[in-house]
Amino acid sequence: MRKKIQRSMVMVLFITLLLSYAILTVIMYNRNLALLESEVRQEARYIRTAVNISGSEYLEEMNGVDWTTRVTQIDRDGNVLYDTRRDESTLENHSGRKEIKEAFASGEGEEIRVSDTVGQEMYYYALRLDDGTVLRVSKSMDGLVGTALDIFPIMAALAALMLVIAYFLAKWQTRRLVRPIYELDLEHPLENETYEELTPFLEAMDKQNKEKEAVSNMRKEFSANVSHELKTPLTSISGYAEIMKNGMVRPQDIPLFSERIYKEARRLITLVEDIIKLSKLDEESVELEKQDVDLYELTREIISRLSPQASQKNIRMEVTGEPVNYFGIRQILDEMIYNVCENAVKYNNENGRVSVWVGNTLDGPKITVSDTGIGIPKEHHERIFERFYRVDKSHSKERGGTGLGLSIVKHGALLHGAKVMVDSTPGRGTRIEMQFPKVGK
Repeated sequence: MRKKIQRSMVMVLFITLLLSYAILTVIMYNRNLALLESEVRQEARYIRTAVNISGSEYLEEMNGVDWTTRVTQIDRDGNVLYDTRRDESTLENHSGRKEIKEAFASGEGEEIRVSDTVGQEMYYYALRLDDGTVLRVSKSMDGLVGTALDIFPIMAALAALMLVIAYFLAKWQTRRLVRPIYELDLEHPLENETYEELTPFLEAMDKQNKEKEAVSNMRKEFSANVSHELKTPLTSISGYAEIMKNGMVRPQDIPLFSERIYKEARRLITLVEDIIKLSKLDEESVELEKQDVDLYELTREIISRLSPQASQKNIRMEVTGEPVNYFGIRQILDEMIYNVCENAVKYNNENGRVSVWVGNTLDGPKITVSDTGIGIPKEHHERIFERFYRVDKSHSKERGGTGLGLSIVKHGALLHGAKVMVDSTPGRGTRIEMQFPKVGK
């Protein structure tokens, strides 16, 4: 970066010097051209006055004089009557020359062109004399180009000197500019005092650092929770098995101990399955194809599967709404609706009620699950979708579950572009809404 800035600064200076030389050359050329034109015009008027007074004899007196100015006299037919550079008899007819035509027509004319006679770029200025002929005065413009070329070595030397100076200045200035960047404290980006232009970058870095820290803490918490959740059923299984192995269980109690081992094993399998589901959702490695799913019919099937569990607590479950198709992954949609409805049963009160509404809205398909359960305090609303997070940890085991259900709901919603909203009041129940996008395909 530092070398790039140095090269850029030197290149800018080089281009500036080059443009300055070009502009200066053009200015000098135009200024000298204006002086040349003024000089030629003044000289032409002087000679015209002399010729009008003394006649063509004045031009004859100019022979032998070393003039840098070329003087020519042309008659009405374009024939050359006099020329200071060449024998007029050898010159071709000048009636086609632009400046000659203008002089005969309006009294004066001018043109810049390469002379066929002398082979140089010339400035021509012509005036009509009193006798009807035309007096033309011209000068070579090669001197103007020469002037520009004369200053080139000086400008080149100055440019070389300026580039050397600019290189060292650029090196010093670049080092000074990048020092604050090299000295940035990346662990605490917002505590740096540096350029205002870096503020958005530092704010983004600070946000990223906080997100990394949050993710790191979540991973630590997740690891601790996984260890705890796995250890609990394994400890129970190991304990019951050890007692049975040592013959410390009466024969009539063996079925009871076997049932406990079976339940803990099923709990362990469910936990592992949920972790695998979340892992696949995290990695977006779900390979199931999307299809049209009737959310209303799917919800009725799920309520039917949950009926035995609801009957144990005498909970009444009902489904209302209308058939609505959504283009999604059926298995993931099933798990989303099942987990929300299962929680509505699990955390409900005896003789409670679970109401599910499925239908279309202006924003797209929507599923609303309401219960008359224990409710969730407002401070927990944002965290209930975290893995293994439980509002009431003391009663988590007696209510069952892995603590991953709502986390699966959240990841499934992200996979389908849906939104999940929670409205809950302790003691009055919970309402969870799953709003799917209008266009599913």
